[in-house]
Amino acid sequence: MYSILVDVSARTLTLLRDGIPVKVYPIAVGKILTQTPQGTYTIINKAINPGGPFGTRWLGLSRPHYGIHGTNDPSSIGKAVSHGCIRMFNKDVEEVARLVSIGTVVRIVE
Repeated sequence: MYSILVDVSARTLTLLRDGIPVKVYPIAVGKILTQTPQGTYTIINKAINPGGPFGTRWLGLSRPHYGIHGTNDPSSIGKAVSHGCIRMFNKDVEEVARLVSIGTVVRIVE
C-alpha cells in the first residue's frame, strides 16, 4: 500500500510503499502567508487536466481547498511560492497519480 510523506522544509515529496521509500520528488510549497498545512490527510479525489494553474493532475486532500498538483510554471519547483498546495512537475505528479488511490495517506511535516 502506498503512502506519501511531504517534507515542507526539504521541499520533497516521498512516495512510500509499505513504509519503504520508493522515490523522492522535488516540490514547491506554500509561501509564508499561505503555508502548506502540517498534519495527516488522505487523498479524497483525483482529476486529470483540472484546468487553471494546476497542471495535468490534481490529487485533492481531505483538508478542504488543498491538494497535490502539477504546475504550468516548472520554475516554481523547489520554492515556497504556492497558496499552500504541493506543486510538482507535471511528469512527476502524473507518475504519482497513477500509483496512488483515493484514501492514500498523506503526511505533511516541517
